[in-house]
Amino acid sequence: MRLLVFICFLVGFSSLNAQKVMPDIDLKDLSGETVNIKETVSKGNLTVISFWATWCSPCKRELDAIVDIYPDWKADHGVEFIAITIDNVRGLAKVPGMVEAKGWEYTILSDANQELQSALNFETVPQTFLIDGEGNIIYEHNGYNPGDEFELEDEIVAASGK
Repeated sequence: MRLLVFICFLVGFSSLNAQKVMPDIDLKDLSGETVNIKETVSKGNLTVISFWATWCSPCKRELDAIVDIYPDWKADHGVEFIAITIDNVRGLAKVPGMVEAKGWEYTILSDANQELQSALNFETVPQTFLIDGEGNIIYEHNGYNPGDEFELEDEIVAASGK
């Protein structure tokens, strides 16, 4: 009986500590080219992925807040930033103009069919992930409140070891 309890404990403990890995899913960039997200985030650098939509005010506030500090993240920690819109085809038409008007110099991808969103098992945006250089999700955050970008920065600093 003790052995059974111990085995159940080990199985439960290992599943609690199991890291989520970025799934192998193809997305589109704004020019319609296919981008494999797993390959993109598994190049040795830290990557921040922020899911957003044109109709989501907190999403736009988050991306606006990060735009000024992202160059420092990139220079100091080698961070790549990918903003993935979940807009449908109609909303997707607004994305290039919005990105240009806002001055967002992020890599912009589209998950119009919500395939990646479904695989990562979340429902609302903004949803932000920090991924290590091997494609493991090491931090995630839902929603946006002013100052959340500094919590993310703390996670980046800790993960980069700098």
